[in-house]
Amino acid sequence: MTGAAILSLLRLEKKEDIAALYRHAHDFRLKNVGPKVYLRGLIELSNTCVKNCLYCGIRRDNKSVQRFSMCVDEIRESALWAHRNGYASIVLQSGERADEEFVSLIETALAQISEKTGGKMAVTISLGEQSRRTYERWLKAGARRYLLRIETSNPQLYEKLHPSDHSFAERLDCLHTLKDLGYQLGTGVMIGLPFQTVENLADDIIFFRKIDADMIGMGPYIPHKDTPLAAGAADFDAERNLELSLKMIAVARLELADVNIAATTALQTLHPTGREMGLLAGANVVMPNLTDTKYRPLYKLYEGKPCLDENAEMCRNCLENRIKSLGEEIAYGDPGDPLHFRRRLRRQTYL
Repeated sequence: MTGAAILSLLRLEKKEDIAALYRHAHDFRLKNVGPKVYLRGLIELSNTCVKNCLYCGIRRDNKSVQRFSMCVDEIRESALWAHRNGYASIVLQSGERADEEFVSLIETALAQISEKTGGKMAVTISLGEQSRRTYERWLKAGARRYLLRIETSNPQLYEKLHPSDHSFAERLDCLHTLKDLGYQLGTGVMIGLPFQTVENLADDIIFFRKIDADMIGMGPYIPHKDTPLAAGAADFDAERNLELSLKMIAVARLELADVNIAATTALQTLHPTGREMGLLAGANVVMPNLTDTKYRPLYKLYEGKPCLDENAEMCRNCLENRIKSLGEEIAYGDPGDPLHFRRRLRRQTYL
C-alpha cells in the first residue's frame, strides 16, 4: 500500500468501516499465516534497568520500584514448566543491562534451556540494546528471536520520549545488527503517545516494511503515574488508544501479510477482551505470563497491568478458554516461526 492508503485506513471513523477493516485483516491473516494462534510464554526475569525512558514504570530513576532479578535456576525452571505444558516458544524479557554479570547470566540460562529441552524450545529475547558481541553470544547459546521495539520510527518523537543520553541511531543500528546476525527480527511501537500523530503511525508501518521485520509487537501507550511522560498524558483516552491499536494491528497485517503479530497484554488492560479483539483484527500470537506471582507486581511498565495474581497455569488455562471461544486453534508444540522469516531466508539464498 502507499503511505496515503495506510493513512486513510488508520483514519477510519465510522464503526461499520472499522469493523469491516478488522474482518478483512482477520481473513487476510487466515489466508497468509493460517488459523493457528501461537503461544509465547513470557518470563519477566528482572526489573532492574539502566535506561531512563520517560514513559516506563521500571525506568532507572523511579525510586518507588522494588527491584528484583531472577537467578539462572528460576529462569530455567520457568522455561521447563513451559516445555512440559506444551509451549514451544518463550520470551525472556527484562529491563536493560549490558554488564558482564547480566550478559553471562542470560547466556547460561539460554544454554541450559537449550540443553534441557533438546533444542526444542524457541527462545525470543527482549533485553534491549546490546553490543554485537553480546548478540552473538546469546545467539550461539540458543536464542532464536529478538524483539527490540523501536517505540516510534520518528527520530524527533523518539527524542521526546527519552533523555538526551538515549540514541535513536543506536537503537536502529541494533536492529540492523540483529538482522545481519540471523535473528528472527521483531520490533514495534507504542500507540497513542503524547505528541504522536496518525501520520507518525502510518510511517511506523512503512518502517516495519522497510526494515523487513519478521515479528511485530506493538500495543497501546498506557501512562504510569511515576513517569515524566504521564504529566503530558492528561488527555489519555483508553477507548481511543484501544481502537487505534486494533487499527494498527489490522493495517500492519494487510501491509505485511506473513509476519507474526502479537495481541499484547496491554490490550487487555484497556478492555477485558482486548487480546481477543487483537486476534480478530489480524494478530496471531499471544503471550501468556509465566512469571512467578511473587515478581509480577514488581514488573509494571504501565498502570493497570492484568493477571498479577494469576500463576502460570491459571494464565494458560484462561487464555486457552479465551482463544477457543473465538473458534481459533492453539498451536501447542509448534514454535510458530514467522513465514516471513522463512521466505526472507530463501530470498537471501537466491541472491
